[in-house]
Amino acid sequence: QVQLVESGGGSVQAGGSLRLSCAVSGVTHTSYCMGWFRQAPGKEREGVAAINDMDLTMYDDSVKGRFSITKDNANNTLYLQMNTLRPGDSAMYYCAAGRGYCGGGVPPQTFFASWGQGTQVTVSS
Repeated sequence: QVQLVESGGGSVQAGGSLRLSCAVSGVTHTSYCMGWFRQAPGKEREGVAAINDMDLTMYDDSVKGRFSITKDNANNTLYLQMNTLRPGDSAMYYCAAGRGYCGGGVPPQTFFASWGQGTQVTVSS
């Protein structure tokens, strides 16, 4: 059973940085796509970034050039480095895992079968 536990959220001023971590366990199949999603109050959950098992990365246009998704396979950890944060980036951030190939863009929510509980990011102006 895949388990995902996020950490690293917090409050930061606009222009600042945060690094989110997601501890991953139970992923035994080599073909997995890992992603980060976010959901702000009153809005739908949206895909932010994804990375496949060949380390190909995908980003939503709103975060390209500011966010970076990476994974440390040795330590079973997924990261999201967020730079130049904006108030519009404020949301609950979720880590997600989906079995299968991803590569043409951040897959929709329905691709991901496993989700973490989320970590809150608040960016003040």
